[in-house]
Amino acid sequence: MDDDLRVTDDIVLPRAELAWRFSRSGGPGGQSVNTTDSRVELRFDLAATEALPEPLKERALQRLAGRLIDGVLSIVASEHRSQLQNRRAAEERLVAAIAAAIAPPPRPRKRTKPSKGAVQRRLDDKRRTAIRKQERRRPDE
Repeated sequence: MDDDLRVTDDIVLPRAELAWRFSRSGGPGGQSVNTTDSRVELRFDLAATEALPEPLKERALQRLAGRLIDGVLSIVASEHRSQLQNRRAAEERLVAAIAAAIAPPPRPRKRTKPSKGAVQRRLDDKRRTAIRKQERRRPDE
């Protein structure tokens, strides 16, 4: 656990910038459930980090704005019984969140027109449906 967290090939989050907090977790755990601090809260100060280039940091701050408190991203993991597994789960979630936040925006959708054949098939089907319904009507006398 001494190596830094790799987000992409170029971007690495230093472990020195991660802040951990541990507490008791609810859920299964047997006799040790009330004595072990297996719940993990990982805090990463996104606004103050030097690990991200400035344009990527701005993009991440904008995309994660709803999850940040004073520029700090908080990840909680408590699904495992052991603290070590919860630490790994929190680290994986942090890497995934940062990677998604700094990803380039998707290419804009190119608008397309339906082909002439598709338009013709739709109109033909519409005409057949209209004729079918017209034939079901009662004939006027």
